[in-house]
Amino acid sequence: MAEYTLRVRRHKPETDDRGAAGPYWEDFEVELDPTLSVLDGLLQAKDRQDGSLGVRCSCRAAICGSCGVKVNGQSTLACLTQIGEADERANRMDKGSEPIIVEPMGNMPVIKDLVTDMESTHWEKIRRVTPWLLDDGDPPERERVVEHEAMVDITQTISCIQCGACVSACLSMEADPGFIGPAALAKAYRFVGDPRDVETNERLYDLAQDPQGIYDCTHCFQCVDACPKGVAPMDQIMRLRRAAGHHEIDDVNNGHRHEAAFVRIIEKKGTLDESLLLQDSYAPGIKGKLKPAGVKALLESLPTAIRGIRTGKMRSLAKLIPGVHHKLPNGAQDHVKRLYEHAEDHRTQLNLYITGEEEPDPESVPEGAEGADETAVVGGGRQHMDKLTEGGSETAGKDAEAAGEADEGRDTV
Repeated sequence: MAEYTLRVRRHKPETDDRGAAGPYWEDFEVELDPTLSVLDGLLQAKDRQDGSLGVRCSCRAAICGSCGVKVNGQSTLACLTQIGEADERANRMDKGSEPIIVEPMGNMPVIKDLVTDMESTHWEKIRRVTPWLLDDGDPPERERVVEHEAMVDITQTISCIQCGACVSACLSMEADPGFIGPAALAKAYRFVGDPRDVETNERLYDLAQDPQGIYDCTHCFQCVDACPKGVAPMDQIMRLRRAAGHHEIDDVNNGHRHEAAFVRIIEKKGTLDESLLLQDSYAPGIKGKLKPAGVKALLESLPTAIRGIRTGKMRSLAKLIPGVHHKLPNGAQDHVKRLYEHAEDHRTQLNLYITGEEEPDPESVPEGAEGADETAVVGGGRQHMDKLTEGGSETAGKDAEAAGEADEGRDTV
């Protein structure tokens, strides 16, 4: 057993006996085995020191997602964080004297102490993306059976337990509370990638045209780090963007045009011509720049260019004049073009494919790969990395068939 100090950020909406209605910090001394969780420490403090301490929990096994908090500034599940490890992280710089900081989740109104209101910032936005299957046929007598390979691409998003850790960590939501958010957009991809859904184009059009939709994400990776189940919401947002581009949705946010311009410039020059990127994003091509709408868009983009000059991002004449930016020297640009050609011929994505507990058949392991460990344990389940294409998977299910997991190549949902 070891002693730990939990410094909990408390808040009671009503005025308490301390005469303070706002948030304040309170320390709790707990005695626990280092392998037990921060949640165990909070429950011990609630049981032995202050029964009014507000904390939400249920399964205590990282399944229900109820105990989302921030531990030492990181959004996580209290039941998933060992108190010994949390103490080590809190004392990396100053050994043994710093408490473990526990706060309510970010980007959410606080109801009491560590209990937050997830309705307005989580569930309302989950409902925003229509989180159910849209089908145009009559319901089947029993169940809809789909090909196993067709469902592999969405297994990662299905793993979401709606804990809200990604929402808490999202910097885009901190800057723009109206942003749909990583949890809701990951849920959206769960149905965009489902072969049974018939409203794929409508879903993508809606999320692409929304100024607070898929193009409002700033790629900060915070949601990827915070997710306790390996869902990687930012990856799902990028998949939604690629799908929107594949459907050629010309959105009002210039998201698709910006992406296309970025790709063209790098393919042509190897490095980014930012002044040309700005123009091609608003008005692609010479003809686009001559159209009234293109001229208007370019004029509206001037404040962005001025900010780039003021902040020092554009520090030379070559960065201010579109098209002057140089190509990579000594034939290096040819290597870039070959990378593009290779990427076009090998369009693959990485996703987590849940295969259960059985080990793969040794005979199915490629020669020379016996020492490779392709298995990752995420949320208590054994998972394998599988290469997926945009329209499904070229290799999905092969490992599962070898392991006897494919159920004759089909799965039921």
